[in-house]
Amino acid sequence: MENFSWIVVLFSAILLLILICAIKYSRLFNLYDHMLHHKLVHKRDGFGWQVIAFLNDPKLMVIWAVLLASVLLNNDEVISALWVLATLGFADAAGIVLKKYMHRQRPYKHSALENGYSFPSGHVLGATTMGLILLQLFGPKYGIGFIFLLIVIWMMVVISRLSLKAHYPSDIIGATSLAICCFSITTQIFIGIF
Repeated sequence: MENFSWIVVLFSAILLLILICAIKYSRLFNLYDHMLHHKLVHKRDGFGWQVIAFLNDPKLMVIWAVLLASVLLNNDEVISALWVLATLGFADAAGIVLKKYMHRQRPYKHSALENGYSFPSGHVLGATTMGLILLQLFGPKYGIGFIFLLIVIWMMVVISRLSLKAHYPSDIIGATSLAICCFSITTQIFIGIF
């Protein structure tokens, strides 16, 4: 199982590096990414997607993580609480560094509520990381229905980011890859230490 986790980290990291290079240096890739975005998003869909975006805002995701860690601490699960905070913190820090490095502008006609750079999507990064954390903590206990619910919520976040014209498809893929990579690394570190 440990080898599988490192394979996931390696695959996610390679995919992320390919996306970074393609976005940074390939006009053709960016042209296809813009075209795909244009085909996927015909009109900006409003209020419902904005609510989903708000509930999964990266700043609010930190509050969700702190609340989850508090519940875990209340149940005397100190290591799990630290792991939750470290995992989301590591993913967010990596996302911020990558956004500043890439300086990718958001798609044309994005919502006025959106600011900052586009790659990777902070909303998808947080939602993916938190989804993986919840899956790890509660998936075995609550089963397939819980897993399905997490996937549906994650898909709604992805659709909201595209529907609100806040991100290109590659921003979503990059955020998902980064989240999987960060999640896998922190999980392996905590397993190794504790």
